[in-house]
Amino acid sequence: MSELINNQNDRLAHLLAFARGMVKGENGHQLVLKYKAWTDSVTPFEAMVVLDVLLKEGVPAETVKAYVPKIINVFYKSLKDFTWEKPAAGHFMHYLMEENRAVERIMDEIKTISKAYFANEDSATRRQLRQKIEELKTYELHYIKKENILFSYIERAFPDYRCLAIMWSFHDDFRRSLKILDNILASEQVDRKVFSNELGKLFFVVLPIIFREEQIVFPVAMRAIPPHQWNEMLEESHETGWCYITPPSSPTATKATADTAAAYGRIDLETGILLPEQIKWILNTIPVDVTFIDENDEVKYFSGGKHRIFNRSKAIIGRKVQNCHPPESVHVVEEIVNAFKDGSRDNADFWITLKGRFLHIRYFAVRSEAGQYQGTLEVSQDVTEIRALEGERRLLEWK
Repeated sequence: MSELINNQNDRLAHLLAFARGMVKGENGHQLVLKYKAWTDSVTPFEAMVVLDVLLKEGVPAETVKAYVPKIINVFYKSLKDFTWEKPAAGHFMHYLMEENRAVERIMDEIKTISKAYFANEDSATRRQLRQKIEELKTYELHYIKKENILFSYIERAFPDYRCLAIMWSFHDDFRRSLKILDNILASEQVDRKVFSNELGKLFFVVLPIIFREEQIVFPVAMRAIPPHQWNEMLEESHETGWCYITPPSSPTATKATADTAAAYGRIDLETGILLPEQIKWILNTIPVDVTFIDENDEVKYFSGGKHRIFNRSKAIIGRKVQNCHPPESVHVVEEIVNAFKDGSRDNADFWITLKGRFLHIRYFAVRSEAGQYQGTLEVSQDVTEIRALEGERRLLEWK
């Protein structure tokens, strides 16, 4: 057994030496030749560990991200040849892979239509391209399920999970690319070079992510996550929704309802005494998104309701808030939380425009009566209509 462990450590040491050399800008060809014996037989688990160690060693996330395509390209043949037992229908991951097959077909259609467009540049082909780009936007549901559900479960089960933040960052590249392509195709005159470059970026994001999902992340998840938790993920996915496929039926899941809590009686809130279910109904009725992070930076609660602005899944409960954001924005979250903890700030405000709606996002330090930090409350509200109010309304006017 010790010989096996030593061999695994030796393999990992060589793979890390290769990856460190890559991110330091050493000669790539020489590195490939030197470490070929190890890079030609790398496993999905080793690939994740290598990237995780780079991040733990302090290599900036943006640097790791820049070198991921080059590193994975060297690992490509070994990862492609790695075989793992694909899940059958009824399994959460099976449906994720079905979504991937569907989006591959859409990408093939975009490739065919774009070639026709570059040959003729007629308005009909341009409309087809816009329709396909619009259709591609639905694929974001796939990424949302990964970010909010799958990643959460992997973080609990696999200790070397940090590189998932890099994949999330690539998801955001997809989102940005769609917006840019939308604007290009909506303009009066399409710049062929700009359009071609951006279309190339889209392909070099979507298809590589699928490969990394199915030959790295999914095999690791299948081995690491306990079997009974996959039904939980499938259950949680129904709130997010599915793209391009017939939504799978909901599995029978054990659900702890508020009735259980109500059996212990009402809750004294000092300014009122309510049943647990009444508290839930009230919080879900207030037209704002509420998320609470405790003093250990763990997500403990988020409100429900049809008005919810930002997608949430029960899988984030207990998750570190730092892991709920991509690398590009996590530093803002940490700055806010740290300021709340040291008492230098009590709130932070942001406002953005998203899909034509004006959103107000606020963070508040939650403190005990003695002023001790107990957590952070995030409150997000769509204030589009509020912002447009003028004059006064003193009488009831139903609409």
